[in-house]
Amino acid sequence: MLRLSWVQPEDLVGHELRQATLDGRDTSGVARRWREAGGHAPPPLAGASAPPQNPELRELARCLLDELISTPSPLRDLEPTSLPEIRELTPSRPKPLSPHHPAGGGPGGPGAAPPKTPATKALQASWLGRAAGCLLGKPVEKIPLAGIREIARATGNWPLHTWFTERGLSPGVAARHPWNRRSRTTSLAENIDGMPEDDDLNYPLLGLLLLRRHGAAFTTADVARLWLDELPAGRTFTAERIAYRNLLDGIEPPETAVRHNPFREWIGAQIRADVYGWTNPGDPARAAELAHRDATLTHTANGVYGAMFIAATLAHAAAPPPTPPTPTTPTATPTHTHTIHTALQTGLSVIPPRSRYARAIRFGIETARAEPTGTPAGFASVVDTLHARYAPAHHWVHVLPNAALLAAALTHADGDFTGSICRAVSGGWDTDSNGATAGSIAGLLAGSPEAIDARWTAPLKNRLATSVADFDGIGFDDLARLTQEART
Repeated sequence: MLRLSWVQPEDLVGHELRQATLDGRDTSGVARRWREAGGHAPPPLAGASAPPQNPELRELARCLLDELISTPSPLRDLEPTSLPEIRELTPSRPKPLSPHHPAGGGPGGPGAAPPKTPATKALQASWLGRAAGCLLGKPVEKIPLAGIREIARATGNWPLHTWFTERGLSPGVAARHPWNRRSRTTSLAENIDGMPEDDDLNYPLLGLLLLRRHGAAFTTADVARLWLDELPAGRTFTAERIAYRNLLDGIEPPETAVRHNPFREWIGAQIRADVYGWTNPGDPARAAELAHRDATLTHTANGVYGAMFIAATLAHAAAPPPTPPTPTTPTATPTHTHTIHTALQTGLSVIPPRSRYARAIRFGIETARAEPTGTPAGFASVVDTLHARYAPAHHWVHVLPNAALLAAALTHADGDFTGSICRAVSGGWDTDSNGATAGSIAGLLAGSPEAIDARWTAPLKNRLATSVADFDGIGFDDLARLTQEART
């Protein structure tokens, strides 16, 4: 029997019940009817229940999903999805720090290889960082926190500081905590040979392709058409797969993000936002606006804020350095500094301050700052605090726990590249996505590929595998050049 994860109505009810509870919506009546009909609770890791739900529950499941989504959330006014409403709640959003970079390929014209400018080198470091952080987290995706720690300790890699490996791993530990099945053959120290395909890299590629085709005036419908043209349905997961199915059913955005979509506040939109930050250096508000257009195809509220936050954080980090004082302007002072701390604060400035997402970011930052040692070993106590707060109620792919962990990792490592990706991955939950985003931000702040330890970049061999359009096998240097050309 073919069972497709993340889309079968009878598998979605439990996930929607959990999201409704998080939203403060009354689910008691629906939960009782679902339970009495023989419906299962949501699976803790996967998108399809095991054993399978009774297929005769499908029509009831559809009705219950409609009923649940029609129940208003008491948090609606604090967590709107529309951009005008979000902006009403963020009146002090940041102004541009620098003029926009014009589109085009420089003196040689579009498509010509420009010289390796500091901006291009920083973009290459960010692409490399995204790949390395993702690859570090791939083999332990879905492994619980205790298992990640046991594997790392058993192989002399705790606190985490390098790639995971099977060398020296005892059979007992391997049996208790099996590697992610799809990633085991491509993502361990002994078998890495370039960057394998992953949705955490596919989506930035799609964003780049979107800007090359439509420029900054793209619409959410343009995103949808691009996906249907270039993204295989089997390469989508959670909210993205639901939206894809909705598009095929003739449902248009933004309804695609809502219709039978219990994953609309999970991490998917957050992993798609990097390109909007990379291409709007010094203009976090504009980067967040573009990320919002992309995110509302699949997500609402906190799921959308994740994309806006990352885009704005990267736009700040990508800003050109401030102009130093000159003899004619002796009192001139820089308008901003490039630190992880100011970048994170900039990201917070574009999202509703009383939203659960903003609270998660602030909690991650505050918990990291309160840890007294600042060491990789000390970060374990930060992770324990985050898990105590978020793990009981949230799925491991939900955006809120992962946002808190990301902010904590970047803060505790003070933006250091190795420290950031290793802390993010060592904290569990969505390990490859958090490692990817931490690597993107820390890589951009590092400023050049040479500033990243070669143990992270050399195994990538300047080669990315993907099923997106003509990008398969592309080098990160070429991606940096194309991203520079796409700057809006």
